[in-house]
Amino acid sequence: MDKPAKNTICLWYDGDAEDAAWFYAQTFPDSSVGAVYRAPGDFPSGKKGDVLTVEFTVMGIPCLGLNGGPEVKHNEAFSFQVATVDQAETDRYWNAIVGNGGQESVCGWCKDKWGVSWQITPIALTKAVTDPDTATAKRAFDAMMQMKKIDIAAIEAARRG
Repeated sequence: MDKPAKNTICLWYDGDAEDAAWFYAQTFPDSSVGAVYRAPGDFPSGKKGDVLTVEFTVMGIPCLGLNGGPEVKHNEAFSFQVATVDQAETDRYWNAIVGNGGQESVCGWCKDKWGVSWQITPIALTKAVTDPDTATAKRAFDAMMQMKKIDIAAIEAARRG
């Protein structure tokens, strides 16, 4: 038996943790689905034999999906931030999340269909908004504030002035 991770992110789902885990595994590199555990008895949001928890990895981060029921909802207080190298990678992840029942938000944020928040953040954006030249950083920041999915070319244009 593998030694369990010392720290694991537990994400609460309403009965569809396994579906979410498989979506993440198919969408992101260094992601996989591990053990699926079924409930040994009835529980508030399910019956004996239903999927209770799913072990999965998202881009190297160990996670546990718990089918806890509809009472607890995800919100932006927790998000996965994905650093992307170019517009193609940015588009691929954004479109996978939003196109699979998710929704767009602002400044590179979106939610998947399970309500988990994602920040699809090009490295170029991070460099631009942390530029030592504060005027340059502000132009890039102001451009970002007008976007949903990040447009790297527009960020670079704002950075140049």
